[in-house]
Amino acid sequence: MKADLSLLGAPLLSWFEEKKRDLPWRRTKDPYSIWVSEIMLQQTRVEAVKGYYRRFLEELPDVESLAMCPQDRLMKLWEGLGYYNRVRNMQKAARLIMENGGKFPDTYEGILRLPGIGTYTAGAVGSIAFGLKEPAVDGNVLRALSRVTDDPSDIALPSTKKGTEESMRQQLAGSGLDPGKTNQALMELGAIVCLPNGAPCCDACPWQEYCLSLKNGTIPERPVKTKKTKRKVQKKTVLVISDGEKVLLFKRPEKGLLAGLYEFPNLEGWLKEEDALSYVKSLDQDALFIRPLEDSAHIFSHVEWKMKGYYIRVAGLDEGMGIAADLDGLEKSYAIPSAFRVYTQFAKLKIRD
Repeated sequence: MKADLSLLGAPLLSWFEEKKRDLPWRRTKDPYSIWVSEIMLQQTRVEAVKGYYRRFLEELPDVESLAMCPQDRLMKLWEGLGYYNRVRNMQKAARLIMENGGKFPDTYEGILRLPGIGTYTAGAVGSIAFGLKEPAVDGNVLRALSRVTDDPSDIALPSTKKGTEESMRQQLAGSGLDPGKTNQALMELGAIVCLPNGAPCCDACPWQEYCLSLKNGTIPERPVKTKKTKRKVQKKTVLVISDGEKVLLFKRPEKGLLAGLYEFPNLEGWLKEEDALSYVKSLDQDALFIRPLEDSAHIFSHVEWKMKGYYIRVAGLDEGMGIAADLDGLEKSYAIPSAFRVYTQFAKLKIRD
């Protein structure tokens, strides 16, 4: 899709200067800080990111500190943001940067070569931090451009994104527009005005008079996007096994879903109480009592967990069968995925009640 920036750029930037949100990562040109924000913002709401962004930069203010951070601490800093491969790739990239002199790359190609960085992130960091005339095309941008041009192209197709990036790149190169501000303005337009699910705020849009979808009555049909395959549902039983002072945790494998994080013992399927107690017995633990906990669910990109839980009080925990985690330091010391939040909160707040 090809939107004419010579026509649309000026009203867009004027609107952005007046209406943009005051976000902490917009107050810097530091490529590291911008990179951290862009990775955090992938598949995460802006409001949720603000606190994580501040805490992360307070503890890891530069590439070197990220490269040297112990993995357990890194996972703890990221806990709650999900998609943990994002931060693992960030650390890989930071170590690569340190191996090559410690300077964040200042070319599009150099940024793109870093682990975990695609064309969008390379364009965003490159244009905002270094003024590179590169596009940053994400879902928000594709949606806004699809509507203003009334383009029926399927935005789920890689070819649509690639074609849009090339068109934007050519136009940025041939215009006097500030590439960083233009990219941020496009992202902002899609985030707060040209909203998804057929509900844009057209009265507040700087492109209202130019929008072909508005003129043609096709906004509910734009953008065109093929539906993803249905997520697989997995039933699980989560066990909070505690002696009143410590709780049992296991560390997940270093590869795969939630790799390297800590979890409560969990088993496939929805177990009856007697089956859960039988499992505890197989761990050589003496169960004193069992009671059901709140059901919970968590959606990943490709699978949904539907969980039932039990609290099982035992006479004492054996360190050899897993990790006997002290309740007082549970959240401080162990990166437990948000998928288990209901059970983490119970362990932290209710076991000693």
